[in-house]
Amino acid sequence: FHLADGDRNLTSLLEMFGQLFKEPFIAQRYLKDVRAGDKRIILIDGEPVGAINRVPSETDARSNMHVGGRAEQSKLTPREREICERIGPSLKERGFILVGIDVIGDYMTEINVTSPTGIREIQRFDGTNIAALFWDAVEAKR
Repeated sequence: FHLADGDRNLTSLLEMFGQLFKEPFIAQRYLKDVRAGDKRIILIDGEPVGAINRVPSETDARSNMHVGGRAEQSKLTPREREICERIGPSLKERGFILVGIDVIGDYMTEINVTSPTGIREIQRFDGTNIAALFWDAVEAKR
């Protein structure tokens, strides 16, 4: 959902979510830069190995590909490299080999350690075989 400041639906939505879901839910500030896409960056053993930009459709604020977002080839910006350098060592220290992070503008908005998508698209755009890099990292830990 995208709510504007002072939106009257906020209270109703919070009540509805509280009744429907027992798990905690998270709300985040809307970042206008999402219209230009959110960057999915894949890290292997704490190091960035590829990225795509996921651009939302005209009718949706979400850029997820399964809801109509499209993938575009992308390179990391200096800010995105900085984010990776800051979190990469902690991810590696905690044993996370394959991680996807999302960045909108200058902000990291998600760390996905269970099902990071974009691997096939990265390989299609720049030839990086993330599956091979993953298995190499797993083998190196043996």
